[in-house]
Amino acid sequence: MTDAPPLILASASPRRLALLQQIGLDPDHLMPADIDETPQRLETPRALAARLAREKAAAVRQLVDRDPDLKPGLVLSADTVVAVGRRVLPKAEVSDEAMACLSLLSGRGHRVFTGLALSQPDGKTRAKVIETRVRFKRLSRKDMDDYIASGEWRGKAGGYAIQGLAGSFVIKLAGSYTSVVGLPVAETAALLSGAGYPVHRNWADTAA
Repeated sequence: MTDAPPLILASASPRRLALLQQIGLDPDHLMPADIDETPQRLETPRALAARLAREKAAAVRQLVDRDPDLKPGLVLSADTVVAVGRRVLPKAEVSDEAMACLSLLSGRGHRVFTGLALSQPDGKTRAKVIETRVRFKRLSRKDMDDYIASGEWRGKAGGYAIQGLAGSFVIKLAGSYTSVVGLPVAETAALLSGAGYPVHRNWADTAA
């Protein structure tokens, strides 16, 4: 088996962890970044996703560099932003926020931007933003009320989780499905490969 540097995921998201594991990658450490995610004045949704991913990677890199065992590692971070036009939708924490998001998304298209950043021990950061277009069906009041009652929306950008019950609302998607879930796996694998990380090293172990 090829030796690999430690892989540190700068997130506590179980969805991002599961997506990494889906392609045979199991991070050595989970180190969620604690940063201010407030959009800056006139900041576009794409720029916001890019900035937050980079800031998360930088924040965790500062911690990693203090540990000799982790310093050679790669820090992977991501941030997902849901937007209608230039309007950034919140990560819904209360039902009123979720209902406002669903009402806005009903019957129309929106964009999901996921920023990726990979901080290397040499000080370089590889970064990318993935854009996916999603369209919801027209939601009835019952659709929205039942979804709010499920609680699935809590803490989700745009007030929904495409990999769950809200998948039944999606009538069109152009781009990366896994990016909408929270981590575009093809682009993540490409970033890691570009940094010399052996992305496929565990694939033989997953064979049935």
